[in-house]
Amino acid sequence: MSLFKKVSQFASSPQGRKAMEQAKKYASDPKNKEKIDQVKNKLFGKGKGH
Repeated sequence: MSLFKKVSQFASSPQGRKAMEQAKKYASDPKNKEKIDQVKNKLFGKGKGH
């Protein structure tokens, strides 16, 4: 079974829906959004020199 299919199955399961809801809730908090942006910028090479 492909990884994409496994992820799709998990996302449609009750546990997957709960995890997605928690992730949305976490990401909507301004403090957490700033942390997410910092990690994203670090991974993609933006913000070097800070």
